[in-house]
Amino acid sequence: MLEVNRSAVPEPARSDTQEGLTIAEAARRTGVSVHTLRYYERAGLVVTTVDRTAGGRRRYQQRDLDWIVVCTKLRATGMPIKTIRRYAEMVSAGPGNEQERLALMEAHRADVTAKLAELEENLTLIDRKINIYRGRLAAGDADQLWAPPP
Repeated sequence: MLEVNRSAVPEPARSDTQEGLTIAEAARRTGVSVHTLRYYERAGLVVTTVDRTAGGRRRYQQRDLDWIVVCTKLRATGMPIKTIRRYAEMVSAGPGNEQERLALMEAHRADVTAKLAELEENLTLIDRKINIYRGRLAAGDADQLWAPPP
């Protein structure tokens, strides 16, 4: 599973980063590991070719960081790598496939909405169990906590 720091948001580009960020700096800014950044490139998830120095080292631009954050958000919401790759291919192809992109995002939104509904249902059950146990503890029935509720 890929590690994502959900609070990480790319910082605005600064004049001192016009030559780009190292892979370590990009990882820090996006909240993913260096390994994940390399994986995203190998898996075809990055929409532009990441710049390289004369020595072959990656240099990430703000557009790369922004896209990586999109990828991590899509992964965090359960979008399969294969679907993210397809989306990246459409974005890379440029204008003319917006209807396909919209359909892909609408389908993913429906999946996320269904998962949220399932989580809400599960949370309701958990809350019910918590209330049962709190009630038993408050009533002094601690020795009955092992028994299934009626």
